[in-house]
Amino acid sequence: MEESGIRINKYIASSGICSRREADSLVERGVVSVNGNTAEAGTRVFDGDVVEVEGKVITPKEEHFYIALNKPLGITCTTDTRDEDNIIDFIGFKERIFPIGRLDKNSSGLILLTNDGDIVNKLLRAENGHEKEYVVRVDKKIDNTFKSKMENGLPVDGQITLPCTVDITGPHTFKIILKQGLNRQIRKMCEQLGYRVVKLKRIRFMNIILGDLKVGAHRFLTKDEIRKLKAD
Repeated sequence: MEESGIRINKYIASSGICSRREADSLVERGVVSVNGNTAEAGTRVFDGDVVEVEGKVITPKEEHFYIALNKPLGITCTTDTRDEDNIIDFIGFKERIFPIGRLDKNSSGLILLTNDGDIVNKLLRAENGHEKEYVVRVDKKIDNTFKSKMENGLPVDGQITLPCTVDITGPHTFKIILKQGLNRQIRKMCEQLGYRVVKLKRIRFMNIILGDLKVGAHRFLTKDEIRKLKAD
């Protein structure tokens, strides 16, 4: 909370019970109190204050942050700060956040971070089938059976991978869209066909596109991006 406190109507609205205009009406009616004293239109709320509306204590909802990071190689998608390469220290964000899913330490590209635990749980449910798109380079020329074998599924960790979409973009490169997220899935799929991944970069997660975000840089998601994430 701001050192100078926040206006009582903003505090009430941030709890989610009503709009600021409706909060003003509640204050005018005399049904709002701060630390037991009836609030007025200019009352400000500070850390530790107890706000009640019609005798019920209210608290503001936690402010949620949604961030897209272009993760460099060598950064680990862990919140464990004992790992000197952890993503939390790397991004250095002012609030406690955590990654949505993971990218291998030797992979780069788009990773989302947030403090919204509800959306993390929702997006990581495998059954939701969220698309994730990658660009990949392998160590030798791709043959003409590679695409169909990748798309139709390969044995990884005791199961056959779900159908996916592969677009061959060069002699050693391809794009792939997955709807599942097994551990090191793309690398293991390629290994099944005798290839070794030498470069792997995620360029899209659902409706969020990496675009021209510089390596190591991050940005906040737009309201439209957040809305679509939550609606899926």
